[in-house]
Amino acid sequence: MMQRRQFLAASLAASALTLARKSEAQSEAKPGREFYQIRQYKLENGTQPKLTSSYFADALMPALTRLGFGPIGAFQLDIGPETPVYYLLIPGSSAENLVTADLHLAEDQEFLKAADPFWSAPATAPSFQRVESSLLAAFEGWPKLTPPASSATKAKRIFQLRTYESPSYRDHVRKVEMFHKGEFDIFKAAGLTSVFYGDTLIGPRMPSLTYMLALNNLEEMNGKWAAFSSNPDWKKLSADPRYAFEPTVSNITNLFLSPLGCSQI
Repeated sequence: MMQRRQFLAASLAASALTLARKSEAQSEAKPGREFYQIRQYKLENGTQPKLTSSYFADALMPALTRLGFGPIGAFQLDIGPETPVYYLLIPGSSAENLVTADLHLAEDQEFLKAADPFWSAPATAPSFQRVESSLLAAFEGWPKLTPPASSATKAKRIFQLRTYESPSYRDHVRKVEMFHKGEFDIFKAAGLTSVFYGDTLIGPRMPSLTYMLALNNLEEMNGKWAAFSSNPDWKKLSADPRYAFEPTVSNITNLFLSPLGCSQI
């Protein structure tokens, strides 16, 4: 049993070191290229949503901002497979900074004081059900998160969070390549505002990529996606034998989010 524990500890340490080195190498290759942590807080109706949103606004987001992260997105799931669910989108300069953030939070006395109602909730009345997170690397062609103009004015806005799963790593790489060969521009031409594009490094259902689009409201969505689909450049790109030889996307998760009052995006 002792040998097994030592083996597991060594394996985890090696994985962490590999991830840190990969983060450093990617950052050196593309200065300014970001990494993203997407946290999903699964809640139950009742006191949990209010307690969690207060935790975001009063404790977690101020503490993450002090650590140099931002702008941070905080959202509630409006349309998706299960609700209530809150999402946090945290951009960072390296993967290591993101995966070690919680260690620094535990040393922040201001955070611990503000977070106490959430952190110290008893097992009989927990503040959340589960938290799941993924780690992503920004696409080379879209290296930084770009909030829509409506974020600064807190105007009405919604966000579409889309995840594409591929049947193989070859197909995944081809799909990422499509974005760099023209898909970014086709989104822009259709009036779809891109927020970020990320390649999943750690998370469920890999290989996958995730991106976020900003919209003023749901009513405009269908028209803009129709403009995307009918764009001659998209028809040409999607018919290219390099990408059309087989379905490069096997499943799409499509979520609609609205920003919480504390969201910086």
